Amino acid sequence: MRLRCAVLDDFQSVSTEVADFSPLADDVEVVPFTTHLPDEDALAAALADFDIVVTLRERVPFPASLIARLPRLKLLIASGMRNSVIDYAAAEAHGVTVCGTASSSTPPVELTWALLLGLARGIVEESNALRSGGPWQHTVGADLHGRRLGLLGLGKIGSRVAQVGLAFGMHVTAWSQNLTKEYADEVGVQLAPSKEELLAESDFVSVHLALSDRTRGLLGASELALLKPTAYLINTSRAAIVDQDALLTALHEGRIAGAGVDVFDIEPLPADHPMRTAPRLLATPHLGYVSQANYATYYGQAVENIQAYLAGSPVRRLP
Repeated sequence: MRLRCAVLDDFQSVSTEVADFSPLADDVEVVPFTTHLPDEDALAAALADFDIVVTLRERVPFPASLIARLPRLKLLIASGMRNSVIDYAAAEAHGVTVCGTASSSTPPVELTWALLLGLARGIVEESNALRSGGPWQHTVGADLHGRRLGLLGLGKIGSRVAQVGLAFGMHVTAWSQNLTKEYADEVGVQLAPSKEELLAESDFVSVHLALSDRTRGLLGASELALLKPTAYLINTSRAAIVDQDALLTALHEGRIAGAGVDVFDIEPLPADHPMRTAPRLLATPHLGYVSQANYATYYGQAVENIQAYLAGSPVRRLP
């Protein structure tokens, strides 16, 4: 009997189009899920008859309690080589092999700039007005050249965002708990003396940090209060780094010029979530990693991982 493989959160129905699953046809039945399974009970019920699960990024947690409810599960494949919502010890205890795939940092860099530029030039507002017959040229764009871009995090993504900022003629500063002047100099940006000074002096602030105990809630109400009323905040990293209630308050009260957000405390967002109607917000549904090349890598390497597992030699094992 063939094994069964579930592909979770295939919202665009593209998993079997961007990658060739046909080499698995004799051994594995592939079943894409095009809607999100919202909780552990739904996951346990839907996945009870599956031997393999391909999960997209960190949207679906696999804690010990869920893994214990999936006795047929033998192979769990995550997109990317880091996943903080899988209980690896529980997987090992239940005989579940966990593998990952490569993931490009280019798409989130590009989306960061799409959000920043969209905010700075009022792209959505102006496009909507033009299409609906509204006012002609009713916003005044914020300049980038000569303005200060503050980066919270200067890793693989942050450093590439920095290069684009420099190309626009911006003054780029960066800060994180472990950032050194030597590395900042190497990237060509200025090391901010403190998080507080970076926030207070920047015209645009972009978050590029991994979520951890140290970064969770890093930007709360007191930190957001340091931003200029003309400043913009961009977060394509993790929602929990920015206090969501504090951000909503700042947007509603006009304390900052705007925010560009691609990550949320609940994903997909419920229909009545306040982020859907917040003013001064340019929001996208976690598109940072969503690109043709990344999807081809995720699902193409998922096929390779399954083939290797079936051959008895798993590859790209996590953690």
